[in-house]
Amino acid sequence: MECKKALVDAAGDVDEAVTILRKRGQAAAEKKAGRTTSEGLIGSYVHGGKIGVLIEVNCETDFVAKTPQFQELVKDLAMQVAAASPAPARFVRREDVPEEVLAKEREILKSQAESSGKPAQVIDKIVDGKLGKFYSEAVLLEQPFIKNPDTTVQQHITSKISILKENIQVRRFARFERGEPI
Repeated sequence: MECKKALVDAAGDVDEAVTILRKRGQAAAEKKAGRTTSEGLIGSYVHGGKIGVLIEVNCETDFVAKTPQFQELVKDLAMQVAAASPAPARFVRREDVPEEVLAKEREILKSQAESSGKPAQVIDKIVDGKLGKFYSEAVLLEQPFIKNPDTTVQQHITSKISILKENIQVRRFARFERGEPI
């Protein structure tokens, strides 16, 4: 029925109807964002005995946690963490990046920009742009999703929220790689 309503709203234009449905899904996800997520799953993924991942993904009810769609999401997210190479995600969300890590990264980026000989008024814009790239590598929710690089991990989760009708949050993860420096 939602598809039919979107097609009516888009005057029969299928592409516009898809856009309308995606916007409605985003709006539904935003409404659910404040709801408590205390259920969910801890998923795991091991790739060739070389890389292992544990990830905790929370939802609102154990009913949703038992659905195939949620279980597939958890597996996809574990694979996402395993696949992120050479710069694996270190943080779940942007707010999790400690201020000292961010300050150090800004200092490095600013030094690189200054050594390139760019004018001073452009350096801050360069640093902000490169900081965005840092976030897209170091923050799981901002990485391009491995199964569809045109969307981010957060956008993929948001699409699942609109399907499952519950708030979904990645709480934490751990990535292990055999032989990594101690």
